[in-house]
Amino acid sequence: RESIPYPKQPTSTEDACSEIHLEPPQLFCHENQITRCDKYLLYQEHRNHVVYRVQEAAENYRKLFQEILNSLKEKLEVAKSILADEQERVVLMQEEEQNLKEVIESEYRLRFRLMMEENEVNFQSLQGYIFNLNLREASQNQLIEFVAKLKEKFQEILQVRFGKRSESLLLQCLEPARITDLSLCQTGISKMLKVLQRPITLDPKTAHPCLIVSEDLRSVRLRNIQQEVPGHPERLDFSATVLGVESFTSGRHYWEVDVEKATQWQLGIGRGSASRHASGDKVLLTGSMMGTDFTFWAFPPLKRVSLREQMHRVGVFLDYEYGQIAFYDVTRQSLIYNFSYLTFHGALKPIFSLCISRGGTNPDSLSICLPHVSSCTGTLSPQSSLV
Repeated sequence: RESIPYPKQPTSTEDACSEIHLEPPQLFCHENQITRCDKYLLYQEHRNHVVYRVQEAAENYRKLFQEILNSLKEKLEVAKSILADEQERVVLMQEEEQNLKEVIESEYRLRFRLMMEENEVNFQSLQGYIFNLNLREASQNQLIEFVAKLKEKFQEILQVRFGKRSESLLLQCLEPARITDLSLCQTGISKMLKVLQRPITLDPKTAHPCLIVSEDLRSVRLRNIQQEVPGHPERLDFSATVLGVESFTSGRHYWEVDVEKATQWQLGIGRGSASRHASGDKVLLTGSMMGTDFTFWAFPPLKRVSLREQMHRVGVFLDYEYGQIAFYDVTRQSLIYNFSYLTFHGALKPIFSLCISRGGTNPDSLSICLPHVSSCTGTLSPQSSLV
């Protein structure tokens, strides 16, 4: 009889499940990371393995993958935020770079123009000095010649034994030439501006009712309650502003204002007739304290200035013919902002303004600084005309 062979013994559990058990896989082995049928745990070597139902394992891995996906999305959002911040920082740096270029170019042009005019003054002074030297030399030659003739005359007098000397003859002499000292102006734009500094005074007839102008007309203080003031056609009513008495129609002018006791202020220049209206022709620099930070704006057009430190004294420079208005930080001796290539028509007046607070008290005040006595005896240019 022909014998029936026994089934071949599987060499492993995987072979047993694939060759003997034809059931669909229902279990998932965590250690081996494979799916097997229900007979998988009957084998001794797999009884201690951690297994899950296929549906349960699929749900566990779905949750795991979802957590990984959520984590990656959060990291992506953080990366996008960092990228946006960096892009914004690059834009700000580019704006600051452009502003710095404009400031450097403007200050260079101003320095160059002032130095050229100073050189012209020095050259003219040098020519006058040389002329006086030549005049003195000519006077000395004439004096020597006169003394020689006087000696000859004296010898003649002695020879004729003229007993009485001519006192008037002996006292004759030429007047010595006047020598003009050569005074060189100090270098540095701050020292040049000091030469142009003017004693600006405030015009109380233009002061807003919330402003109190000092008796010496050099400081103004804010009062939150409007005071009773006589009506005047030049009085300002759109903001806490007061104009300067002086009007400029030509030339260069410079003045300094102490803003240390003001949290919000405006300084600038405007046409005398237009400055009384909110929409008049003006050039302004605004300083404002927000908490511990300071912001500065230039107008027009409204543009933020890249400065954050408090200023104690601000200088205002006007060049009428060149169409230039510049603001300086006097303490740090640096340019804040410059307006160039402007066109002026008519008289210009200084503008001083404080911000009216909403409720509470605001003791803000501005003071005009008196000019210092300069050691420079020369002038940079003919002084401009005042109205």
